Amino acid sequence: MKYVGISTQQARNNRNSLILLLAFPLLVFALLYAGCYILAMADEHNSVSLANGLFLATAPFVAILILIWFIIAFFANVYIIDRATGAQTLQRKGNKRVYNLVENLCISCGMTMPKVHVIEDPALNAFASGVSQKSYTVTLTRGIIDKLDDKELEGVIAHELMHIRNNDVRVLVISIVFVGIFAMLAQISMRMLASSSRRVGRRSKNDGAGALLIMLLVIVLVTIGYGVSMLMRFAISRKREYMADAGAVELTKNPHALANALRKVSGNSVLEKEQCESIAQLFIEHEQPKKGFKAMLSGLFATHPPILKRIATLEQF
Repeated sequence: MKYVGISTQQARNNRNSLILLLAFPLLVFALLYAGCYILAMADEHNSVSLANGLFLATAPFVAILILIWFIIAFFANVYIIDRATGAQTLQRKGNKRVYNLVENLCISCGMTMPKVHVIEDPALNAFASGVSQKSYTVTLTRGIIDKLDDKELEGVIAHELMHIRNNDVRVLVISIVFVGIFAMLAQISMRMLASSSRRVGRRSKNDGAGALLIMLLVIVLVTIGYGVSMLMRFAISRKREYMADAGAVELTKNPHALANALRKVSGNSVLEKEQCESIAQLFIEHEQPKKGFKAMLSGLFATHPPILKRIATLEQF
């Protein structure tokens, strides 16, 4: 594996965050123009000028929606993730053991202590989230708190703190926001299509067919946008996990504790709540299907390197 320093990783993540932020509105406007052009094709003589007119008329409203989405995502990203996972804030009096482990590690590496959240789930998993100093959060499942000893849990917490230090969480949260808007638009389009199909019988045949055609067009465009955004998300380097593992070892001076923790996590990391799948790239481990077509696709687009390779790398320290 090619050596990458911390400053290089941080710079790369800052660059990727900026690229994602710029790519999001560009992709939305590209899909908007494509939709306007397809709708304008009915007018054979004036399709280009009509498409330009439709685009210019709708672009300001789309720009406002994008800005609103960015504002919501910036200030409420941790809240959105907590709602998806069911995470709750963990106070010092609620679990002094966990709180003290996080605090001591932050003091050791000179970091501002992030918030600590817990998910009441027996699975063994953890993740860091947030895009700024005020919103950084380390989240642990109840299973990983109860089933790891202090040294192992310390290694897991250190791993998540390294994701914050390396700016991994920022680019990952942005990618989740990026994909999430297209997932939301796809759901809205499906509901509108279902509603339109029920009303076809009450309208003339031409009006009903036209409404369904427009809705199908919207779904196709949203699906394309969602697919492109997913590919961009999966393009995020899997080396981030190796970097976080190495940083955790540097901080705790105990590679075997983190390796043992990953052994316990392996095969026990799937959370019960289905919404957690939408933020799976944040987790310390995201299990992939082992057989069939899904396994082949997961190998191509996996957000994490194989956990056995991570364990083997840790045992070489």
